[in-house]
Amino acid sequence: MREIAFLAVFLMAVSASAATRKHRVHHTTAKRSSGTSHTVARRASRSRVHRRVTTRTSAALVSHTTTRGIIHSRTRRRRPVYNPWTEPTFADSTAADNLAGEDPVVRKAAVDALGHYNGSVVVADPQSGRILSMVNQKLATTGAYEPCSTVKVMVSFASLKEGVVDPDQKVRIARRSSLDMTRALATSNNAYFAKLGEELGFDRVHHYAQLFGLGERAGLNIEGEEPGTLTDRTPADGVGMMTSFGSGIRVTPLELTSIMSTVANGGTMYYLQHPTTPEAIKEMQPQVKRELDIANLIPSVTPGMMGAVEYGTARRASYHQAETLMGKTGTCTDTTNPGVHLGWFGSFTQVGARKLVVVVLLTGGRGVSGPIASGIAGQVYRNLDSENYFNNINNEIQTPISLLSLP
Repeated sequence: MREIAFLAVFLMAVSASAATRKHRVHHTTAKRSSGTSHTVARRASRSRVHRRVTTRTSAALVSHTTTRGIIHSRTRRRRPVYNPWTEPTFADSTAADNLAGEDPVVRKAAVDALGHYNGSVVVADPQSGRILSMVNQKLATTGAYEPCSTVKVMVSFASLKEGVVDPDQKVRIARRSSLDMTRALATSNNAYFAKLGEELGFDRVHHYAQLFGLGERAGLNIEGEEPGTLTDRTPADGVGMMTSFGSGIRVTPLELTSIMSTVANGGTMYYLQHPTTPEAIKEMQPQVKRELDIANLIPSVTPGMMGAVEYGTARRASYHQAETLMGKTGTCTDTTNPGVHLGWFGSFTQVGARKLVVVVLLTGGRGVSGPIASGIAGQVYRNLDSENYFNNINNEIQTPISLLSLP
């Protein structure tokens, strides 16, 4: 009997324990379910409140009032955006110019082409050294900046003269890439010219840079002119950067005008002159600075400068007389003033018996490059062509603008 009683008690205890566990599980599940339901409910409630607040806020933000046709929005003022550029892209580049001695036809063509860009345009006769127009005279005479890729013209002559490369020789610049000088100039290939610079070495690069007038005044008694600079030692970033970007060199638009004039006329470097009276213009005599022995090399360099206009970096310069136009672009950021972007283009053309040099320098924080500068130079040529300038041989001596009866 005792065994039966004990068994009955044991079964009752097991049953009670099972019931308790079942209750706990049910209670816990219910609690979790209830908690989840409450959480979902709270989130839904907050979402509805958020939507109501957002709707009211949006309605407030898009509430506009109009004053004199200007729509104002009641939004919080944004913080000023940091602008690293220190040089404006646009400016009145003619404001401080002295118009005495400027050829009126050329001056108008250059000013119209430059437009609102902050920069300089220099137009010169390469057969005499006379400056026909100098837009933004302060920048043209004192604005010494890195020449960027325009230095490659000088490097080409140095490399050919020293026998470092033949004009048709393809130089390997990568595992599966090689270029000749024409293509390298047209596309402004940095690796090609860095390699030529390393082959030349600093001493020879420096020698030819001096021959081409870098580091010295290009003009003869031009008021306010200051020379650019030429380093006397290998730049910290190497001679390859010197021959591809112009590291260690600073040139003015007048200096680049002198280089382009020398190439255009076959090797005679004239002092640039800017006569300012009719008498001075008539009495002006070309003054030779030095003769460069490059005449036999010019046919090897100019195809690359022509290619720049036809299919390379200076395509924007092209116009219907483009087969006579040669030039070299330059684009870089000035290393001594990282806030200044530079756009260079040095060029010359011959239409009939008339040769003309046009050099453009653009400075700015954005939207400035060699291709854009080439487009401005191209517009100068187009403007002059529309005035039949190249076919009028008798207009070499023009009355200075300052002596004209202007309205």
